Amino acid sequence: MAALEATTAPRPPSVTAEAGPERLDVPREAGLRAHLDPANLRSFALSTPGRLIAIALLLIGLCLGAGLMTAATVSDRQQALDILLDETEPDANSSHHLYTSLSIADAAASTAFIAGGLEPEAVRDRYSQALGEASAELVTQTGHAPGQATGNDDPDSRLRAGIATGLPVYSGLIETARANNRNGYPVGAAYLSEASNQMQTTLLPMAAQLQSHRSDAVTAAQRHHVQPPYPAIAVLILALAALIWAQVDLSKRWHRVLNPGLLLACTAVLILLAWTVIAGSISAAEMIGGRDHGAVPASRLTESRILTQQARSAETLKLVRRDATGDYDRTYESSVTRLNELLGGYPSDAPAAGEIANARAALDRWRVAHQRMNDTLAHGDFVGAATVATGPGAADAAAQVDALDRALGHGLDATRDTLRDNISRGARALDFLAPGAMVLGILAAAYVGLGIWPRLREYR
Repeated sequence: MAALEATTAPRPPSVTAEAGPERLDVPREAGLRAHLDPANLRSFALSTPGRLIAIALLLIGLCLGAGLMTAATVSDRQQALDILLDETEPDANSSHHLYTSLSIADAAASTAFIAGGLEPEAVRDRYSQALGEASAELVTQTGHAPGQATGNDDPDSRLRAGIATGLPVYSGLIETARANNRNGYPVGAAYLSEASNQMQTTLLPMAAQLQSHRSDAVTAAQRHHVQPPYPAIAVLILALAALIWAQVDLSKRWHRVLNPGLLLACTAVLILLAWTVIAGSISAAEMIGGRDHGAVPASRLTESRILTQQARSAETLKLVRRDATGDYDRTYESSVTRLNELLGGYPSDAPAAGEIANARAALDRWRVAHQRMNDTLAHGDFVGAATVATGPGAADAAAQVDALDRALGHGLDATRDTLRDNISRGARALDFLAPGAMVLGILAAAYVGLGIWPRLREYR
């Protein structure tokens, strides 16, 4: 029995079986701590493999960063050109048409009163068409205001609201003046004068401010695009310099003249740098051409067209008001003098130079007709003076004003086409550069890895 109990008694737990795993984990933890020890990390960082890894990571980061920054910069510039072409420039053109339509409406309204009684149908139609075009441009302006905040804090919105509010008041005064004029009441001229005063002192100044703001937006976009993308170019130069330095450093340490991987990486970055500089220069040159042959001549023609309508309004209002003070004559002379300077200084190599030559000839004939009107009026012949001012004759003032305005309109169309063509070519010069920058940046980073990896394998 004693022997049986001794054989069936429970055995004491094995100490070695439980302690075995603990003794196995101790060397692993000790090895991990040894690897993470600051002294060992510092020693590895100062070793040749650590130096190679650090160089590779630096070069890969620079190549990828250069490609990414170049792609982002080019994308931003192309987007800015698209906004300029699709929104900013059309809005500036709409603002110009708004101002011109208001001026034409005011001049046509004054012309209609010279004949007395029922105004000529052609003049009435010209007034109605100009007023309708102004209203249509207001709708376009209200629904399409790029680059501006919405709400009461937007100055352009306040200008549009002011014009939209004042335009019905102006047209109401004109209709009241017409009703009195048809009945032969002299008070019609007073209403016309009040309406023209509102147009000249309130509506047109607001339209001029709006046009100035939108034109400034076009100029600012052009000025910004002409500036080189310095950050992208600087990062590309830095990446290229780092690759060359790494190439020289590796050649000194391993006594090899060239590292094929780093050489290919240098080539990729150099291609991207040259592509960025050349494409950017071409795009900037197109924008400069658009500014010099499109925007600048267009601004001269815009001012010329405005001055034409101002002079015409002064000419007709002098007859309507039977003015003897000379105020309208002074307004006419100052406008025509400035108009002559603008047309005389129009560049000969600018678009539509032939149309501007026709405009100058029409201006000269208009001044002759205006002097003839004043001479006729000085002899007390109001009917004759009115005929010279508004008659259908080819030598009368109305025909010359129409010819002058038509030539200026053709010139504005030509300069606008030139501007938009240059903007389009500037945007096309940057095509494929953004995706190309990403591809070349990734290729350069891959070439760096291929160039460093064989040197690291030597230390296995």
